Amino acid sequence: METKRSEAAFSEAKQYIPGGVNSPVRAFRSVGLTPHFIERAKGSRIWDIDGNEYIDYVCSWGPCILGHAHEQVVKAVQEACTYGLSYGAPTEKETELAKEIIEAVPAIEKVRLVSSGTEAVMSAIRAARGYTGRSKIIKFAGNYHGHSDGLLVKAGSGLMTESIPDSAGVPAEYASCTLTAQYNDPASVEKLFEEEKDAIAAVIVEPVAANMGVVPPAPGFLEFLRDITEQNGAVLIFDEVITGFRLAYGGAGEYFGVKPDMVTLGKIVGGGMPLAAYGGKAEIMQVIAPEGPVYQAGTLSGNPLAVTAGLETLRILKKHPEIYAELDRKGQKLEEAFRAAGRNVNRAGSLLSAFFTEQPVTDYRSAQTADTKAFAAYFARMLEQGIYVAPSQFEAMFVSAAHTDEDIEATVQAILACAGK
Repeated sequence: METKRSEAAFSEAKQYIPGGVNSPVRAFRSVGLTPHFIERAKGSRIWDIDGNEYIDYVCSWGPCILGHAHEQVVKAVQEACTYGLSYGAPTEKETELAKEIIEAVPAIEKVRLVSSGTEAVMSAIRAARGYTGRSKIIKFAGNYHGHSDGLLVKAGSGLMTESIPDSAGVPAEYASCTLTAQYNDPASVEKLFEEEKDAIAAVIVEPVAANMGVVPPAPGFLEFLRDITEQNGAVLIFDEVITGFRLAYGGAGEYFGVKPDMVTLGKIVGGGMPLAAYGGKAEIMQVIAPEGPVYQAGTLSGNPLAVTAGLETLRILKKHPEIYAELDRKGQKLEEAFRAAGRNVNRAGSLLSAFFTEQPVTDYRSAQTADTKAFAAYFARMLEQGIYVAPSQFEAMFVSAAHTDEDIEATVQAILACAGK
């Protein structure tokens, strides 16, 4: 496999960009390789600057549920460009997208558009604090909610990849307002409520953890969180930046039949462009300025190009609900291949992870037992066979509607070959 151009590009990038990348996992450090610089993408495929072609299961870390450069979405964005790139003023399309989100997600009665998942989560927590008048939140070890100061406590994603449990530069005062429980462990949540009952504003959770590898909720766990937050006057926030519009059109709330108080959305809701959202009960959302005292703003919030991409994507998904059954079917085929290869695999719909550990992975601690060196060897072998997966043991594989049965079969064969089957 030729990589000379990517190696040269990475060397140059490191002169100007910290680590040569604009998001840490992209640096390929945990797999001991040089990142492949991507030139273009279409459907289920990406091509790097050296001309190598791959079946892509990163899918821009989840947004590309329809595949790369979907013609209908691209056409709509191209047309939107002719009217201007940004206005800093309201547009009718923002309301159209808000209506689509509210119709799709039962927990959302009002919604605010922002530009990133980090911003959505940060703003939702601020709203929950403003609504309850309390300061502390509960999060779960290994759940990643973006890189705002108060949430980089035992986070997943790149922090696990780089073996960084917390981040430098975060004042202890911020971290002290974040209480950490164990995912899938009700007792750890009950203990925190016993100790801090009147101080806890919210519990935030990835309904399917997807940043310590994919870890589904244990039966009854989300229902438990719904009950304990209601009993204690705390806000339950589902961070659906990844799961929103992926597990089902109504997200994890629909998929598991549990209705939180607030939901954060990202990735798919922007159709591959920088857009995210947070919403929930009207009585909570009315604390946000200009209706209420909780301030949140953004120059590019509701950017017309991103709104257009998101709106087109959601309308396609709503018009073709069969997409979700197909995604699940393809995800199941990959899961079966990993099991046939002797791998430990977790899956929820079109999200899945193969873990290089013998024990079941149900939380942060069990995820950390994974052999990252074995994963790195697997990653390199998959890459050589033209299969592009996330360069980290602790990220998900994303299946898209553009992955054909031929793509899935080629991937199955690569999985088996990597295991010597």
